[in-house]
Amino acid sequence: MKQEYTITVYTENQVGLLNRIAIIFSRRKINIESLNVSPSEAEGIHRFTIVINEFEEVVRKLCRQIERQVEVLKAYFNTGDEIVWQELALYKVPTDEVAEKLQVERLLREFGARAVVIRKDYTIFETTGHREETDKLLAVLAPYGLIEFVRSARVAIIKASNGFHEKLKEFEAVEPASELIENEFLNKQAEVFSM
Repeated sequence: MKQEYTITVYTENQVGLLNRIAIIFSRRKINIESLNVSPSEAEGIHRFTIVINEFEEVVRKLCRQIERQVEVLKAYFNTGDEIVWQELALYKVPTDEVAEKLQVERLLREFGARAVVIRKDYTIFETTGHREETDKLLAVLAPYGLIEFVRSARVAIIKASNGFHEKLKEFEAVEPASELIENEFLNKQAEVFSM
């Protein structure tokens, strides 16, 4: 059965990588519900947070395919109960409508919202939470002449993770394999590459 998965990908920050990762999804005709890219806790490492609805086996294969990209260090996938996540939403409504017909203080308390901008012609409210929570406030404000609405992509932290910096320490601790072979022609460039 299809379910919602959050894929977390740790990468080097390279131009074109976002496009290559997106192509992996589009080739399989998988819709990305949410995409966020930001720096991670490890310096020089970026974090992609991708939300999709798919079968577990497909998600597992996607992660393996993503990890084949040179700049990708590691890809994880998790269900909703294995992560802590939030989304940010902004709502722009006419100030006169809100001030006259809506108990703003009750609204702010009930939905954990706050007024970010208050002008004569409009007010902008902000709230964070799960999609269902931000949708509830959207439904409350819609009858009052909602001018604009925008929701951010998901940001998520894996509950069982110790942070990617710990994984980096593991990578750094790995010794080269004993069967490492030096290139026998490395010191003979003049002989090999002469014309």
